[in-house]
Amino acid sequence: QVQLVESGGGLVQPGGSLRLSCAASGFTFRRYAMSWYRQAPGKERELVAAITSSGGGTNYADSVKGRFTISRDNAKNTVYLQMNSLQPEDTAVYYCKAVFEGSISLIYWGQGTQVTVSS
Repeated sequence: QVQLVESGGGLVQPGGSLRLSCAASGFTFRRYAMSWYRQAPGKERELVAAITSSGGGTNYADSVKGRFTISRDNAKNTVYLQMNSLQPEDTAVYYCKAVFEGSISLIYWGQGTQVTVSS
């Protein structure tokens, strides 16, 4: 069955770094655009970063530009989010999302991983 499993979250001090991973299975990963979203307590889920199926295109929320980098390895069916210069406002549950780049609507979500930035 379809699975998106995030990992790499945890507690980090302000200014620190984390690398999130999202391992995909059960679907043709290379045909899906991938993205990372986050949801902080009491707030709506928001897009953090996205990458096309080939990896040739990316986009970022203004709040993370220059600090976060999204990448993917289609051979490993995995998408990554490198997060640097983390700040307390980056604290949230981070989710990965897969969207089929075809004519039908297929969307999958992971279960999320907690990132806490605190001293």
